[in-house]
Amino acid sequence: MEFEEIINRLKEIISQSLETKKIYDKDVAMALELDPQYFAVIKKRKKIPFEAIAYFSHNNHENMNWILFGNNNNDKI
Repeated sequence: MEFEEIINRLKEIISQSLETKKIYDKDVAMALELDPQYFAVIKKRKKIPFEAIAYFSHNNHENMNWILFGNNNNDKI
């Protein structure tokens, strides 16, 4: 699992809900219900926020396997 790939898949999901092309780190932090400063720290350390992603995928009915592993099956739960 690569941090950047996971964040890019999250940005793809978020861009669909916000109907905008450009998604910033602060948008990802807000979607994951993380403080933007904390998100900046974990981004620098490339620490994947598994718990926040789990809550995000559950609350938004997204496939967590696709977010984490990039499986071609992008079906919603």
